Amino acid sequence: MQSVRFSRSPLLSQRLPAWRQRLLLWLLLLAFSILVARSAYLQGFHNDFLGEKGRARYERVIDISATRGRVTDRHGDVLAVSTPVKSLWAIPEDVALTPAEARDLSKLIDVDLREMNHKLASERDFVYIKRQIPPELAERVAARKYGGIHFQDEYRRYYPAGDVTAHMLGFTGSEDAGQEGIELAFNSQLAGKTGSRRVIKDRRGNIVEDVESIRPPREGKDIVLALDGKIQFLAYRYLQQAISENRAKAGGIVVLDTQTGEILALANSPTYNPNNRQRLVGAQLRNRALTDTYEPGSTMKPFAIALALEEGKVRPETLIQTAPGKLTIGTATISDAHVHGLLTVSQVIQKSSNVGAAKIAGQMTPAEMWAMFNSLGFGSPLKLGFPGEVGGRLRPAKTWKPIEQATMSYGHGISVTLLQMAHAYQVFARNGDLLPLSLVRIDAPPPAGTSVFSAQTAREVRAMLELAVQNGGTAPLAQISGYRVAGKTGTSHKLEGGVYANKYVSSFVGFAPASDPRLIVAVMIDEPSGGKHYGGDVAAPVFAGVMAGALRSLGVAPDAPLAPLQIANAELVKEGI
Repeated sequence: MQSVRFSRSPLLSQRLPAWRQRLLLWLLLLAFSILVARSAYLQGFHNDFLGEKGRARYERVIDISATRGRVTDRHGDVLAVSTPVKSLWAIPEDVALTPAEARDLSKLIDVDLREMNHKLASERDFVYIKRQIPPELAERVAARKYGGIHFQDEYRRYYPAGDVTAHMLGFTGSEDAGQEGIELAFNSQLAGKTGSRRVIKDRRGNIVEDVESIRPPREGKDIVLALDGKIQFLAYRYLQQAISENRAKAGGIVVLDTQTGEILALANSPTYNPNNRQRLVGAQLRNRALTDTYEPGSTMKPFAIALALEEGKVRPETLIQTAPGKLTIGTATISDAHVHGLLTVSQVIQKSSNVGAAKIAGQMTPAEMWAMFNSLGFGSPLKLGFPGEVGGRLRPAKTWKPIEQATMSYGHGISVTLLQMAHAYQVFARNGDLLPLSLVRIDAPPPAGTSVFSAQTAREVRAMLELAVQNGGTAPLAQISGYRVAGKTGTSHKLEGGVYANKYVSSFVGFAPASDPRLIVAVMIDEPSGGKHYGGDVAAPVFAGVMAGALRSLGVAPDAPLAPLQIANAELVKEGI
């Protein structure tokens, strides 16, 4: 076979038809024209699309944090403030850390090495390595120039009073948003609104140029609480002391201004430090004064007797036979801690007779008693806007049995919160009317109160409550040198699984000066186990310590001789139910 060179191939000697050459030329020209036209259209007439795609590769809109508003007490002392901090972040694919550098960084910022390496090995575009570290620590990290580690400005909430105001203030989360307490209740006002600005960033996230401000941030508003820092500290200290001395499970205390309805102090135990919540448990978080209910015991007796006085059923001097210290209604028997015999209505309060209170309550209808309890705010939340607030338990009157009506007169079969009890005692401290409570300082005149009892009834019950605090009453340990005091003890068995257990809730609610009441203090001690359980032994001393300090702090003039207190003998104190 004779070989044929490629350059002399017969196929190459054949010419293509002329129309195919022209068609190919015109097709190429058409395609080129389309590309030119498209390019001119996009770049000259409709360049938004390309501009957006280009800007998306280097322009970013970033948020500008708004500084969270401060929380202060009524005197302007700061209780919560946001301080600037730094957060460490990275784009995992850009991080260039040697094993030694990784170990050094994890130790420096106190982060588990495996956890940090897991974050940096992820396929995410952005990870936080650690949030909210102090600026001085951030400076130390920056000085070591770890490859691919960046910083972000943030704010962290700081609470100068720590655990003293923990349950009142609550705390914020990592995003500086309220999680509990005042921080949550007033979050919309405190938080403000974030702003934004447009910047140019390189691929490592560094800002190259600040282009423009889109929306300036709106700073959060400051909140001025009704809280008095000095009185709050007194309440916290005396409550903690009582919990410790009586080996109690928990407790709470509330201080109210009778003239305005402002909450001057609110403390609970156990508590926590909102600045360090690493080992926080649920029991510490509970604001027991608003979220926990209990059967109030004998602190309810003044209300039943006030209703009887208001309806003209009894007078303060009316005699009630309480012997032999027991009263049987149906199959149940009501008992007194001590046999008292014939008592006046005033002495029923002074001696805290269950039998006397039950006999007086029996002169009213269930509907009348329910209406009175309801008008005092029992059975429904106080609507303070505080997270977790509950309303207690007040069953409809039509479901009451005779024994239940009797036991409600001395605080069994009904449940309340400590704040509800303090609020209700305004009717005796304010001549029969109730003011709404306030978490924030009131600068304008307070709203008019809602009348529940007549002024005469309130004064008569107030005189009875003074007797309860004097020698011969159930709470001589509530006396304060220089001030007339009025109040009532409460001691109730705890209900567990539908049965009353051998555990107690000890309480005391009172006000002073009795001649012109300025403050109400309510104290509740849960499960005291130090050998004492009566409200007069356990809760009344807390009241006395807090009330004495608070009255002097406010400059309230004494209304009694500044004579040494006569401490009641053990037998009298023993009656403190």
